[in-house]
Amino acid sequence: MTRERFERLVVDALATMPPRFRQAVHNVAVIVEDAPTRELLDHVGIDPPDTLFGLYEGVPLPERDWTHGNALPDRITLFQEPIEAASQNDNEIVVTIGETVIHEFGHYFGLSEAQIEEIEDRYWHGDRD
Repeated sequence: MTRERFERLVVDALATMPPRFRQAVHNVAVIVEDAPTRELLDHVGIDPPDTLFGLYEGVPLPERDWTHGNALPDRITLFQEPIEAASQNDNEIVVTIGETVIHEFGHYFGLSEAQIEEIEDRYWHGDRD
């Protein structure tokens, strides 16, 4: 799949985010890269064949203080190749991107893994508020 087509699917997936998340997000760049580097996987403690679909880099909202201003955007990187490899078709790619984006924005909001999983479960069972 071309990068352009994948990025259109990212836009589609971002549009499915719960409105309360979309409205609360400020100064975050969502970018697409081919795949995580071996160095990145080592850094986050992931051994192949496991991989990353996405990565949040920044300062979570609860950890910010008054000195956090005029900062570069936080960054959510989506890794196209692993997402495509885990998906059978465009609809599954959108779902995988959506799950990944929700997960990474959960880190932006300072949520724990358990809280993020609870939101993902509710979201994919139709609670999209």
